[in-house]
Amino acid sequence: MKILIRLPNWLGDVVMSTAFVSAVKQLYPDAQVDVIIKKELAGIATLIPGINKVHPFSKQEHSGLSGVYHFGKALRGLKYDIFFNLPHSLSSAILAWACGTKQRVGFKKEGGFFLMTNSYKKPVNVHRVNEYISLLENFTGKTVTNKQIKINTGQYLIFKYNTLIINFNSEATSRRMPLNKGRSIINALTETFKDVTFAFVGSPKESPFIDELITGLNHSDRLENHAGKTDLVGLAKLMAGSKAVLTTDSGPAHLANSVGVPTVVLFGAGNENNTAPYNKKDLSVIRYGQLVCEPCVRNTCKLYGVPKCMEMLDEIKIINALSLYLNDA
Repeated sequence: MKILIRLPNWLGDVVMSTAFVSAVKQLYPDAQVDVIIKKELAGIATLIPGINKVHPFSKQEHSGLSGVYHFGKALRGLKYDIFFNLPHSLSSAILAWACGTKQRVGFKKEGGFFLMTNSYKKPVNVHRVNEYISLLENFTGKTVTNKQIKINTGQYLIFKYNTLIINFNSEATSRRMPLNKGRSIINALTETFKDVTFAFVGSPKESPFIDELITGLNHSDRLENHAGKTDLVGLAKLMAGSKAVLTTDSGPAHLANSVGVPTVVLFGAGNENNTAPYNKKDLSVIRYGQLVCEPCVRNTCKLYGVPKCMEMLDEIKIINALSLYLNDA
């Protein structure tokens, strides 16, 4: 049997979908499992256990619905038996149909359900991992019991020093660490953990923000800007070799959790009941929790402009959570 899975379009969602890929391999142990993934995220797919072949998809190279159709049509010759569609978009449903797969399984969303041979209602108020797996359970009639998020980095990069990785970025401004609050947290951490080096990560476009974040702070000799210096595979390996990761609610939070490094996640607008990193071992979730608007689940803060739920985070709680993994002076 040959199975094709359309993975989600965001880093955090792709990481959370690794449990779905693992579950497919559990229920179809002899099947060949291939995936379609956004080209920018294709490197991460190569680290997901159980995947045979990765088909990178680029909207720039295959623009519009016609581009999606022709990309899918080009895969018809591979003769897949089942297509699992994890995104909820119409374009991904068209892609499933264009592939000519006999059984196309997806959620009843975005008007594309009529292109599926088997469509199911998306469950509400469940974790994203369980949402994805519900698709498989509904289709097979079987219950998946062993759910685990895992990225396999293989040989990872080992830091020379006792290192904490920090990610204060997010695509959504409501989840991004405000500049002044970030500087305050960093000063508190460098004063507390005197034998620790702090490595800041992010995309190339986030490097100027990190430069501004750390410029002029105390103990600058222990602050390193790694933004834009690694691809996603390199970032996963970097995280795996660190002592711990401190991060906002973002894709890198899930990536850190998936490689098994202790992870402390700072939540603001997001709802941790739906999208917190899934593996509970060595995971700490911190939020302010005293504003009536929490969590608003918005990408921008409509009430305060700058997200107060992030500005009011307790630095002592952050230090206490990290002290389980870092050597203080």
